[in-house]
Amino acid sequence: LITNLKVSNSIDLKLIELNDATVVYKAIDENRAFFRKWLPFIDATKSAKDTYSFIKSIVDDVEHRQELFTVWYNGIFVGLIGLKDIDFLNRKLEIGYWIIEEMTGNGIVTRSIERIIQFIFEKMELNRIQIKCGVGNKASSAIPKRLGFSFEGIERQGEKHFNTYLDLEVYSFLREEDI
Repeated sequence: LITNLKVSNSIDLKLIELNDATVVYKAIDENRAFFRKWLPFIDATKSAKDTYSFIKSIVDDVEHRQELFTVWYNGIFVGLIGLKDIDFLNRKLEIGYWIIEEMTGNGIVTRSIERIIQFIFEKMELNRIQIKCGVGNKASSAIPKRLGFSFEGIERQGEKHFNTYLDLEVYSFLREEDI
């Protein structure tokens, strides 16, 4: 797998490394209130050590293949984009993402996802990409809508979130619909 993807002059995606734990944790910690509404792992992330353990689990787990990219804007870390549930047999995966509050609304995630779609279809040779967003998370769901993903429906109680469950909007994009 490629370790870096150039999105634009100002946006770079880099495959996550263990030494990214501190910068990732700092972003989570500084944006805790912003992230908490939609990201269930926030309260469990109490230190850079927690983030390091999470990154290590991703890097070490070759059986349940996942790839996690750090998002850099003008050399500053601003978010993560994950390729998860990679299923080479059925040629599909799911994309998840987050970006710090200060950088929302600048098209960074949209442009990054667009570049990742190209990478998934050309280099990974997959056929289907799925994105799930919490119902009501308008900023997150705007991204697959903007990129031409098809809305497939609602996955009821699809994600445990603290003491309740979130319904998820499910979007998909197929190789034949390539941007």
